[in-house]
Amino acid sequence: MPYLTLRDGTEMYYTEYGPSDGQPIIFAHGWPLSSDAWQVALKYFADRGYRAIAHDRRGHGRSSKTWTGNDLTTYASDLSELVEYLDLKDLVVVGHSTGGGEAVRFASRFGNGRVAKVVTAGAIPPIMVKSDSNPEGTPIEVFDGIRDGVLSDASQFWIDLTESFFSANREGSKVSEGAKRDFWRQAMLCNLAAAYDCIKAFSETDQNEDLRNLQVPILIAHATGDQIVPIADAAEKSIKIVPNGTLKIYEGYSHGIFGEYQDVLLADILDFIRS
Repeated sequence: MPYLTLRDGTEMYYTEYGPSDGQPIIFAHGWPLSSDAWQVALKYFADRGYRAIAHDRRGHGRSSKTWTGNDLTTYASDLSELVEYLDLKDLVVVGHSTGGGEAVRFASRFGNGRVAKVVTAGAIPPIMVKSDSNPEGTPIEVFDGIRDGVLSDASQFWIDLTESFFSANREGSKVSEGAKRDFWRQAMLCNLAAAYDCIKAFSETDQNEDLRNLQVPILIAHATGDQIVPIADAAEKSIKIVPNGTLKIYEGYSHGIFGEYQDVLLADILDFIRS
């Protein structure tokens, strides 16, 4: 399995699909998952001639179980090290949820002319937590409850979280038991310190400046049925901030990317890359 040793000794796992000379696309996963969340996307784009790459964020998946560096700037810096190590150019960066925040911060602060386009899906920018400057945000007590769940019984918490993650708690949900179990499997590979610290990273990181400074086209995808990152407090705000953005709204789909939502989203990402 390929690993990159980062500047602080952290071992980052990554995987590659497709031809080495194809245009590179790198995928950043959501919390508390791993690159496995992008397996279908990796094959989809590799089959179409792209060099598709995904990594396990520090503390997640098969990467080192880190105690430090579980913050959005370090995640973006880690991604930059991987991009430079692989010498990726004309790069498309795709991020889901927390990975969307990672992708935006990387492209805005660490891209160094290597990034051609950015795609986010159900992403956390500009900022999730409620404050005087963000009165529409989610109250801090909600995130405190997530912290309590992770600390008290993480395994059960991950099982319970699949209900809202995939909107399985809504009538007509078509998510499979297998998809929910795979979420649990990936989540259980995330070490407790990383899982806990990342809650602050995804909820309290202000990315308004990242969005304003983004110099490349961005596709902002978001589902109206997202129960994890409400569209009104995320995508609908972000599109008003970025200099060159396209907002794509998916009616009724969930935060989790699976099934029909996955099919239409990947097709739209392909169209955006080719445009």
